Amino acid sequence: MKPLKDWEKIIRRMELLMRLKSFPVAFKMLEKREQLDEIPFMRQLDGKKTLCQLITLVRSFDWTVGAVAEDFIGPTCPGIIGLSDTPPLFKDGTFRSIVWVQTRADGKRYEESIPRIPLGKYEAVALGPLVYNPFEPDMVLIYANPAQMMLLINSLQFEDYDVMQFFCVGESSCSDAIARCYLTGKPSLTIPCYGERRYGHCQDEDLVMALSPSSVEKALKGMEALYRRGIRYPISFAGAERDLTTSFPMAYGGISQIEAIRGTDNRLLVGVTGGIASGKSTVAKMLEEKGSPIIDFDVLARIVVEPDKPAWKQIVSYFGEQVLAEDRTLDRKKLSDIVFQDMEKRKKLESFTHPQIRIEFVRQLNEITAKDPDAIVQVVIPLLLELNLQYLFHKVLVVYVSQEEMVKRLAARDNITEDQARKMLSSQLPMEEKVRYADFVVDNSGTVEETQKKVDELWEKLEQVQKEIRGL
Repeated sequence: MKPLKDWEKIIRRMELLMRLKSFPVAFKMLEKREQLDEIPFMRQLDGKKTLCQLITLVRSFDWTVGAVAEDFIGPTCPGIIGLSDTPPLFKDGTFRSIVWVQTRADGKRYEESIPRIPLGKYEAVALGPLVYNPFEPDMVLIYANPAQMMLLINSLQFEDYDVMQFFCVGESSCSDAIARCYLTGKPSLTIPCYGERRYGHCQDEDLVMALSPSSVEKALKGMEALYRRGIRYPISFAGAERDLTTSFPMAYGGISQIEAIRGTDNRLLVGVTGGIASGKSTVAKMLEEKGSPIIDFDVLARIVVEPDKPAWKQIVSYFGEQVLAEDRTLDRKKLSDIVFQDMEKRKKLESFTHPQIRIEFVRQLNEITAKDPDAIVQVVIPLLLELNLQYLFHKVLVVYVSQEEMVKRLAARDNITEDQARKMLSSQLPMEEKVRYADFVVDNSGTVEETQKKVDELWEKLEQVQKEIRGL
């Protein structure tokens, strides 16, 4: 019963290279039950067990265990490993049809598909951690995740390449690993079944492969060769070797862009936002009269989709000429109707327009600040917060009216129902949430005169902020 070779060195090396989290299991069929007593540290357990429980006790407890037919809960496990016959209620499909398949005929086909170790040759089974050399195994069971199994397969194929074919019967998957390996002598990989997970405590990521002893040595030899060629587990992501500048969030990779937009002169950039029909244009016009030039992203959005510009070409290529008016300009209503109901298409449209809007924004900003390095530039962006662009600006201004007031104003402005207005507003952040991001808020709920007074006060604050930025 002694092992033919020292398995400790082989298995320790394999555990290291594969980073296995549980012991490879030595599996041996015994012709006589008395042979169990010849195995050192053998535990013959009280109570009924399943085969997958025994495997788990070896994998996780590093126990050496054994069993005869009477030690198993029913005929399923011993019937697969040749310790007992399969009862008639199994053979005619009744047993499998109770849970696993629809009809008895399906159950019969299921039962007939299961590979089994021949009946009559063996009286017992022994399992133990191979690393401790409990006995010379008939096969070795290795449990590992898909990436580890991929390495193991490549290692087996490194020399004398052979395409591997694997099977899965669903439930009773131990037959596809253990019995199939026994019958063919070839490595047998399968997905642990429901029983192995519920009773054997296999994890979701586990796969199992049964190998002959010679295949274990072949696998280790191939694994060593692959290791020297850089094929190893854990598998390193290629990104670890690359310049990740473009993959980092803006806070890391875009500092230079923020600095370029904010500039090194005395400019002050104010991002202006609010809800639909909150009065952003009104407040922006009042600030313009105070001397603050405007860059309006709604205007930029129209400029970048003029006929034959890059964004226009991408839009027409993707959405088709159906979105064009007779003069070849975009029919904004048709395009809006398409993207309003389809998030994926809306994101696609944004991927065409936003980069071009950014380019045009920088161009206009540079033009303004070249003429006046001390300008307080207001940049009106309806979706400033939804697009997470607030980091570009020194300060953020929110033009505020209540949600219900916006509904009424939008319905009146666009001649739509209030329900339609609410639906349009639902695509934006609620006004109360926008206010939380604001450095300044102008309440535009009152009269024009009241708003003008608030803008006058705001202008004084902005001039003071600009002085503080300059260190004056």
